[in-house]
Amino acid sequence: MIDVLYFAWVRERIGLPKERIETAAPTVAALVEELSAREDRYAAAFADLSALRVAVDQDLADFDAPLAGVREVAFFPPMTGG
Repeated sequence: MIDVLYFAWVRERIGLPKERIETAAPTVAALVEELSAREDRYAAAFADLSALRVAVDQDLADFDAPLAGVREVAFFPPMTGG
């Protein structure tokens, strides 16, 4: 089981702050494909991956990061300075 967390507009589009899912996806990208296929709201949230960042077990990662042994994946927009 993996905890999937959604932040900012990703959370607004999906309608959940987090969920626990069971997946056999080998990478973050495969997880995104799996989630996008669920419902239109997921597809909308993941439509433009260049507008998203991902963290795996609270470390910034790429979409090709492996999920073996991972407990948490978080999706969020890029941070902006202020």
